[in-house]
Amino acid sequence: MLEETIEKIILRHSGRGMNELEAYLPYDFCHLAAREILSWRRGRVILTSGFYVAGYAETDGPAGTVVLAKALKRLGFEVLVVTDKFCKGFFEIEDLNTCYIGITAMKYECEKILAEADPVGLISIERCGKNSNKRYENMRGVNIGANTAPCDRLFELAYGNYPTIGVGDGGNEIGMGNLAGVIGRKLDLNPCAVSTDILVIASVSNWGAYGITAALEEISGEELLDSFETVREYIRKTVEMGSVDGVTHEHAMSVDGMDISVEEEIYDALLRKVRRNAV
Repeated sequence: MLEETIEKIILRHSGRGMNELEAYLPYDFCHLAAREILSWRRGRVILTSGFYVAGYAETDGPAGTVVLAKALKRLGFEVLVVTDKFCKGFFEIEDLNTCYIGITAMKYECEKILAEADPVGLISIERCGKNSNKRYENMRGVNIGANTAPCDRLFELAYGNYPTIGVGDGGNEIGMGNLAGVIGRKLDLNPCAVSTDILVIASVSNWGAYGITAALEEISGEELLDSFETVREYIRKTVEMGSVDGVTHEHAMSVDGMDISVEEEIYDALLRKVRRNAV
């Protein structure tokens, strides 16, 4: 039996059609993202996350962002997390520099963030982007624009000027513009129209970020994945701060309707793979 790849691991338990999109991406999309990141000069990377759900940010996205941010710092990068008020405090508890964009922020404010940060690249992990109707919509097609800051505008401004990577699990996240036509045909939603240079898909967006981190470890030879207990503890803290499961809307130790044990299964599978393959 062939060994499961990083990309196959993060597409386990697919329930939103991401496995159908796999054929339209390079087979090694996590490694493609990792190789791109490792090619950047060691400057500042902008990370964005935080998806509004029923009055709060959901548990999918921030954990993956923190795992990847820690890895980037170990590789010599600076990190700036850009998010909105619904993730207030989520990243500072991990000593990550954080910038908050207002819900009604204008284009010039996003231009200022880019100019001041002068990033070597931008990465989005589970962040809603506008669709072809210029609306921020959740998976049920509900407009959440009144509670979503325009972080996607950073990626629109950056596209062609700074390298960009998007991670998503449903079709409405920044980066899904790369496959908008395919998503429109195969999935029951109006996809995000914002493209990125590289798209990483996963059954859960946290897992996409874990997958990029695993690929970074595999290629660089540096140990970048901590134990899952650090991830579990981080998710616990964010739930205490208000985050909810994006499917159940409950303040619970679960992600996208799946128990935390499933998150652990995927993370530990990635950890075993990269450590077993280490020279």
